[in-house]
Amino acid sequence: MKLAIISHTEHYKTADNQIVGWGATVSEINYLLEIFDEVYHLAMLYNQPPPASALPYTSNRIHFISIPAVGGRGVYNKLRILWQSPKIIGIVSKTLKKVDFFQLRTPTGIGVFLIPYLTLCIKNKGWYKYAGNWNQEQPPLGYRIQRWMLKHQNRTVTINGMWPNQPKNHLSFENPCLSNADINLGKQIRQDKGLKDKISFCFVGRLEKEKGVELIINAFNSLKDVSRIGTVHLVGEGQGINYFKSIANQRDIKFMFHGALPRGEVFEIYKKSEVFLLPTSASEGFPKVIAEAMNFGCLPIVSNVSAIGHYIKNRENGLVFENVTLENLIFKTKMALNLEHTEYKKLLGTFEETVCKFTFSHYNSRIKQEILKQ
Repeated sequence: MKLAIISHTEHYKTADNQIVGWGATVSEINYLLEIFDEVYHLAMLYNQPPPASALPYTSNRIHFISIPAVGGRGVYNKLRILWQSPKIIGIVSKTLKKVDFFQLRTPTGIGVFLIPYLTLCIKNKGWYKYAGNWNQEQPPLGYRIQRWMLKHQNRTVTINGMWPNQPKNHLSFENPCLSNADINLGKQIRQDKGLKDKISFCFVGRLEKEKGVELIINAFNSLKDVSRIGTVHLVGEGQGINYFKSIANQRDIKFMFHGALPRGEVFEIYKKSEVFLLPTSASEGFPKVIAEAMNFGCLPIVSNVSAIGHYIKNRENGLVFENVTLENLIFKTKMALNLEHTEYKKLLGTFEETVCKFTFSHYNSRIKQEILKQ
C-alpha cells in the first residue's frame, strides 16, 4: 500500500542538501512505514536555515515532494494561495495516481480548495486529519470554511477530542508522539521521580502570550515565597522572547530560555522537571507536549482548552483550571509547590493509561483497524 500525505508542514534543506522537516510530523511519518510500503509527503520547502527541532526522514521509502510555500496572514498571502492553487492541484493530482490512499492534514490555507477538489474529483480512498480545535467557537474564516466542509464529508475525518453529536465518520484520534521505547523509559523515570526540596517547572512550545508564557513568568514573579522553586525551563522560540526575558529578571528566580531544542534534548528537560506548565488560551487540539511531559514524570498544570480537559482531569492526573487568568495559574502553582510527596507519586501513577494513547504503535493500529479497513 502507498500513501500520499498533503500538508503545510515546513521543510528545509541543510548545508549538505538533506531535506528535514518539522520534527513532530516527520517522526509520525517515519513510523507510518510500519503500515505503508511507501509514503509521499507533499509539503512546503522554505529557503532558510532549519530549526533545531527539524528532523530527517529515516527511509528512502518516504518521498518528499515540494509544493509552493504559501500561507500566512494578510490579503496578499491569501491571494497568493489562490494564485498557486492550480500548480498545487496539479502536483497533488500527479502524485495521487501513484498511491492507494491519501491523507490531507487540515486546517491549512490550501485546504480551502483541496478539500472540495479531493471530495469531488478524486476516487482514491483517503481521510482528513483536523489537528486544530474542532469545537472552536469563533475560528478564522478559512478554518470555519474547512470545518464546515469536513462536517459534510463522507470520508473519514480524524479530530481531537470527543464531542456531542459526533458523526460516525468523525473519529476521535490521538496525535502520536511517543515510541514504545519512550514509554518503557518513561515508566522507569516516573517510578524514580519524586518531589525534592526544590521543584523545577518547564514549558515547551511557541514563546508567545497566547501560549501563556507571560502568565507563567508573572505567576512566579507574584509568589511571596519562592524558596521551593528550582529552575523554570522555557523551551521554544518566538518573536516576544526579548520581552519575556526582560520580565523574567524581576525576581531572584532561575528562568532558563533554551530556544528550540532537538527532540532528545527536550526529553532531557522533562526528565529533570517535576511540573509541566501550559496555561494556553490558543486554539489548541490536544498539544502533544502534554503527553510527552507526562510520560517523563511531569505533573501537568494546564488550561481546559479544546480537548485538553478530555484527557487531563483536575486532581486525577493533573491540575486543570477553566479560566486562563493570572490568579488561577498562581493558585495551581502554589498547589503544586505544596503537594505532599505521596500525593505527587499517586498522580504520577495514573499517567500510564493516558500516555499510551499517544504512541505511534497505538496510532498505527487504529489507522489499520478503523480507517484502512473501511
